[in-house]
Amino acid sequence: MAVERILVCEAQTPFVTGGAEYLVRSLVQQLVGHGYQASVVSLPFKPYPKEGILPHAAAWRLLDLSESNGESVDLLITTKFPTYFARHSNKVSWLVHQHRSAYELCGTEFSDFHHTELDVGLREQLIALDGQMLRESRQLFTIAQNTSNRLKTFNGLSSEPLYHPPRLADQLKSGVYGDYILSVGRLEAIKRTHLLVKAMQWVDSPIRLVVVGEGTQRAALEALAAKTGVADRIEFRGAADDGDLVALYESALGVAYVPYDEDYGYVTLEAFLARRPVVTAVDSGGTLEFVEDGVNGLVCEPEPEAIATHINRVGADRSLASSLGAAGFERARQVTWDGVVDKLVGIA
Repeated sequence: MAVERILVCEAQTPFVTGGAEYLVRSLVQQLVGHGYQASVVSLPFKPYPKEGILPHAAAWRLLDLSESNGESVDLLITTKFPTYFARHSNKVSWLVHQHRSAYELCGTEFSDFHHTELDVGLREQLIALDGQMLRESRQLFTIAQNTSNRLKTFNGLSSEPLYHPPRLADQLKSGVYGDYILSVGRLEAIKRTHLLVKAMQWVDSPIRLVVVGEGTQRAALEALAAKTGVADRIEFRGAADDGDLVALYESALGVAYVPYDEDYGYVTLEAFLARRPVVTAVDSGGTLEFVEDGVNGLVCEPEPEAIATHINRVGADRSLASSLGAAGFERARQVTWDGVVDKLVGIA
C-alpha cells in the first residue's frame, strides 16, 4: 500500500510548548517536505489528578482516525503518552516518553506516585495497558536510546532509537566565546536549574549565567539566586524568540544542562551545532548519548561545586572550549531528518 496521507498524534498541555510539541510540528513539516500529505491530531492532556490519566487514554482510544473528510488515512504516527492508545490498522509509534511519573520517576521527588494501594494498582494497570497498546504498532521507534531502555525495562518491548535534529538546527552558528554560561529549558524541578544557580557561588568571575526559559520554578530560582548572593551574576531572560536564542548560543562560553534522566534533550545538540561545549551530569540520561567527557563536553556529579569546577575549566581555557565545541559539532551534524522520515514511513 502506498502511503500518501499521514496523521501525527500529539498530546498537548495547553499553554505549554516544549520539546515534544516541537517534535510533532517539525515532523509534519518534514513529511510535507518529503511529498506526503500530513497533519496533526491534538488532544489536551492534564496529568493530575492521577485518577484522570486513564480517561485521557480512553479519549484517544475512542477516536476513529481511519479516514478524514471521506479519504483514508494511510499511516498514523503516535508520539508520547497517551497518543499510542489511538486505533489504526497501520500505526507506527515514535515514542517520546510514557507517563514518566508512573515509570522511571516513581519513587523519586519528581513523581506523585507513592507506595499506596491506589497508586500501586493504577501504576500496574497503566503499565499493562501501555504494553498492550504499544504492541499494536507495526514498529516501535523512540527518540533516544534512553527511552528505548525504559521501554525494555518496564514493558519488555524492543525498539529502535531515531534521533532527530533540534528545531533551530539550520540557524545555529558559532561566534566568539563570551563570558557567560547558557542554560536553556523549562524552569521545572526535573530540569535542576537550581544546581546551576547554586554553582555560581564557586564559579570564577567574570563568568555569568544566562537562564532562558519559563516555568513554575522561576520565582524560586530568583529567590535562590538572591539568597546565595549571586543574583548580580545571573540573568533570567524568560522565554526567548528564535533570533535571540540563536544569538545567545553563538556567543556563549558554553552550555550547562543538567536535567534528571532526560529523554533526549534538544539543548545538547543545539549547543553542539553552535560549537559550544556542554557541561552535564552523570545522571542526566539522554544527554550522555552525545556528550563524551573530555571529548566534546564535561560530565560531572550533579553537585553545584562539581558543576562549577567544570565551568571554571572551560572559562580558564578558551582553546579547550573551542576544541570541545568543534568535536560536538561533528557529532551533531550527523543527525538528520531524512533518516527519520525514511524509517517511519518505510516501515509502513
